[in-house]
Amino acid sequence: MYIILSFVLLYILHLPMSILNYNRSNNPRLSESQEDYLKEIFKLNEVNTTVSLQDLADRLKVKPASVTGMMKKLKQLGLVTYEPYKEVALTDVGEAIALEVLRHHRLLELYLARHLNYSWDEIHEEAERLEHVISEKFEAAIAELMGHPTHDPHGDPIPTIDLEIPDSPNLTAVTAVKENNHAIIRRVMTQDSDILNMLSRLDLTIHSKITVTGKDNAGIRIRVNENQYLLPHSIARFVWVELASNI
Repeated sequence: MYIILSFVLLYILHLPMSILNYNRSNNPRLSESQEDYLKEIFKLNEVNTTVSLQDLADRLKVKPASVTGMMKKLKQLGLVTYEPYKEVALTDVGEAIALEVLRHHRLLELYLARHLNYSWDEIHEEAERLEHVISEKFEAAIAELMGHPTHDPHGDPIPTIDLEIPDSPNLTAVTAVKENNHAIIRRVMTQDSDILNMLSRLDLTIHSKITVTGKDNAGIRIRVNENQYLLPHSIARFVWVELASNI
């Protein structure tokens, strides 16, 4: 009996704190704005090792003073760690809430694209409005309907029901790909509808096979389906690929 209890205790001690402290049906009552802040901190952390208040202000298009005020509120709720003039980070519970909102958002994006024929440049705004209000029952229903998908139409990973990020291939920004290397587009890390619409018109969408044919100060030259385009660096940085040599 002692040995069994020891193994159980060891298992519990190694559980992520987000699982121990977060209950999906008993989470803090947050406003949509508070949930959006948590979500954006997580998304910024996907590409940056640290997140500053200015990063958040730029991402959310608000004044730094507004970010400071929100960080104080979220800190009081135990959802972020924050000190003036320093980086901000999610606590375990804050990260769990961010992942829950992201799960809603990305499942909705895929559902809108797959079952309601929305284009990938239309789905973000619709999902933004719905992510805060759908029930866990609805979330479970569309996940079941779509076969528990792992990625949305932009290639963003969909957190699992256990709020874990599914495995993804090793990706690199197309700006870092060497000339004459082949790759497959796996993720486009922007929700800007104009950029997404342009990429779609150029056939630079998820699963497209490309070749980087050149680089200069103007941008990255990419060949796709026998056509060649020059992507400005400001746009190319959003396109993330899996190198053909890794497949």
